[in-house]
Amino acid sequence: MRPQLVIGNKNYSSWSLRPWLAARHAGIEFDEIRVSLFTPEGMAQIRQYSPSLKVPVWREGDLVVWESLAICEYFAERVPSLWPKDPTVRAVARSVSAEMHSGFTALRNGMPMNARARGRRVAVTPEIAADIDRIETIWTDCRNRFGASGPWLFGTFSIADAMFGPVVLRFVPYGVSRPGVVDDYVATFMADPHLQAWIAAAERESEVIEQEEVGL
Repeated sequence: MRPQLVIGNKNYSSWSLRPWLAARHAGIEFDEIRVSLFTPEGMAQIRQYSPSLKVPVWREGDLVVWESLAICEYFAERVPSLWPKDPTVRAVARSVSAEMHSGFTALRNGMPMNARARGRRVAVTPEIAADIDRIETIWTDCRNRFGASGPWLFGTFSIADAMFGPVVLRFVPYGVSRPGVVDDYVATFMADPHLQAWIAAAERESEVIEQEEVGL
């Protein structure tokens, strides 16, 4: 039986996107199980698959991994290229990934991920602006110091890119643009065939989660 990745709605579930991208870029095969979030049917499915009652969840035989970054770390045990080879560079990649994992609350709340939306406008509070500034600083530093070998934060695609992928699906719908590294990195991600496949699937979804539809 192939491993299973249990995810939420592709239009909204930023945490699901992260390990999905990591697996696709690493060439890890899996069966996808998509549940509809915030519905009785979806919750019944999540209870079946997830000990934390959240998605994403990776299921492989008797193994269950139920947290995005932990799932990505498990992938890296199998495909070490998901982290930079140099231990000092890898430490930076892990640091920015962990910061994305635990921070940027204002951006998350004020600009929910919406893969199929375009042209949304929301008030950019000082807190959201500070989060965007910090993301620009991270991306610029990583690209300038470690990105010479390719278009991603550390040259080749890594877990750090998977962690920041949902930010792209916040910046694009809400018109966040910063000339230079930010716009270039967003363009790189938007040209990625795996992200485009995710967006195409999101556009085919019919569910609408009203609290996630902001800036109409």
